[in-house]
Amino acid sequence: MSSLKRRLFLILLAATGAIWLCATGWIYVSSRSELEHVLDTRLQEAARMVHSLVAGGNIAAAAQAATLPEAAYERQLSCQIWSLDGRLVAKSGGAPDEALAGPAEGFSERVVNGEPWRVYTILDPGKGVRVMVGDRIGLRDRLVRDLVAGLLAPVVLIVPLLGLLIWISLGRGLKPLHAVASDIATRDGEDMRPVAPAEAPAEIRPLLEAINGLFAKVEAARRQERDVTAFAAHELRTPLAGLKTQAQIALAAHDAPTREGALRQILISVDRTTRLVRQLLALAKLEGTPSPPADTAGETDAGALLRDIVRQTARPGATQVVLEDALDALKLKGDREALHLLLRNLHENAVEHMAGGGTIAWRPCAGGLCVEDEGPGIPEEELPLVTRRFYRGRSRSGSGSGLGLTIATMAAARAGARLTLENRGDRHGLRATVVWLRGAA
Repeated sequence: MSSLKRRLFLILLAATGAIWLCATGWIYVSSRSELEHVLDTRLQEAARMVHSLVAGGNIAAAAQAATLPEAAYERQLSCQIWSLDGRLVAKSGGAPDEALAGPAEGFSERVVNGEPWRVYTILDPGKGVRVMVGDRIGLRDRLVRDLVAGLLAPVVLIVPLLGLLIWISLGRGLKPLHAVASDIATRDGEDMRPVAPAEAPAEIRPLLEAINGLFAKVEAARRQERDVTAFAAHELRTPLAGLKTQAQIALAAHDAPTREGALRQILISVDRTTRLVRQLLALAKLEGTPSPPADTAGETDAGALLRDIVRQTARPGATQVVLEDALDALKLKGDREALHLLLRNLHENAVEHMAGGGTIAWRPCAGGLCVEDEGPGIPEEELPLVTRRFYRGRSRSGSGSGLGLTIATMAAARAGARLTLENRGDRHGLRATVVWLRGAA
């Protein structure tokens, strides 16, 4: 059932009906018990009245006294006077000829002529008689049924009225929810303003807060997408313009050195553009793909993975890469693709900022591995900022895009690790340390 209002209406109506039926059942049981007590008391009073007349010697009047004047009991309360030797001395009008009860004194029940009777008997050995006054049990059941029917009869009128009142009340109670739905429905796709939860009932505030949280996430994602698009457009414009210029120089050059220089610059621009496109794709994949379950992550040989990365990113120059032998014994846990992105971007970042040459050293460290370069390092005040996307820093060399350390940080988190950056204390350069939260191997 898709309608919340209809569902609540049926639940409330069913609950009200169930309560009404339970109350009716309780009234039936309690009323029957009270009615039987009242009628038993009347039987006793009637039997004592008849017995008092018998004791006074007026047997005929005693027999007729059991027929009470109330219309509801007329000819239903019957009296018999039996001698102790078993003769019927007198009876009231409508009373059966068969004895209403046995010889025992007090209350008893007996079936006479196919009808159950409730009888009160008084023995009078002095007069030699037995006085019996009884009424039909069927009468008692009919009285209880009439009482319950009187309770159920108003249901025919009350239930529809109650249902109407419940329906109207639900409509008024759900009005704030309809107002919120109408507010959201009238917005366009660009309107991400939060819905004001303060004016809404407490029951739907968690829903509105969740919707506002979703709006905030969507707006942040859209803003981030716009930033990435604008950055990519800006960053690609420069190398493309350079490519066009160098191509024109190469075409117009009449000497071989000028042509070779232009072609070499074209290769450098292509490499930079390729790296930028690869980083943008990697960033989009990290943000758009959910992390695999931790229990499905395998192990990767750190030495083999780093040698593969060094081979892929090798470029002519004076940079030297040192991989300690202990890396071959180090097994890294986590998604292999995330590990590759993490280590490759750390390595490319080190190479990019060592234009003057030097050594890049990879080695195991406590809980993971680290890489050290001999570049200019990072000013201490910029260390918390360099992992932000597109942040290049004011004093770092190279022509990076400001995405390498961002991708490395995101890939580390995806692989279950934490990346920390610090300047080297023994010499100039940067140290990047990757520590696995559950151990590297």
